[in-house]
Amino acid sequence: MVWGLVTSGTAIGVIMGAALVVFPLVGVVFIAKDIRFAAQGDALLAKMADAGELPADDLPKRPSGRPEREAADDEFPRWKAEVESNPDDYRAWARLALAYRASGDTPRARKAMRHAIELDAAASNTQGR
Repeated sequence: MVWGLVTSGTAIGVIMGAALVVFPLVGVVFIAKDIRFAAQGDALLAKMADAGELPADDLPKRPSGRPEREAADDEFPRWKAEVESNPDDYRAWARLALAYRASGDTPRARKAMRHAIELDAAASNTQGR
């Protein structure tokens, strides 16, 4: 079907055929990047857990198991202040990511975790030299 569209000789056929090839490939790239991000974040949090550097999971929970937003929001300034006083500490950024997630702000949680991963990688590269 795709080959038939690409070789159809019509502009719309060629465009549709190319799109049927390109769009799935773009999707695979985005999925692979997301899986890599999740694996890196999990590894970073596991490293912090092994070192006892994660905050206690003592926020009150809703029946779904998610933290109560109001309680998470009350704790948030603590983690934000930690990042402001230690902007190059990957642990502070990872804890901030957890605080964003507990408060229900997934986009900012992902951004903070990406920054934590970058800082950890930079620290690891510096130590490895």
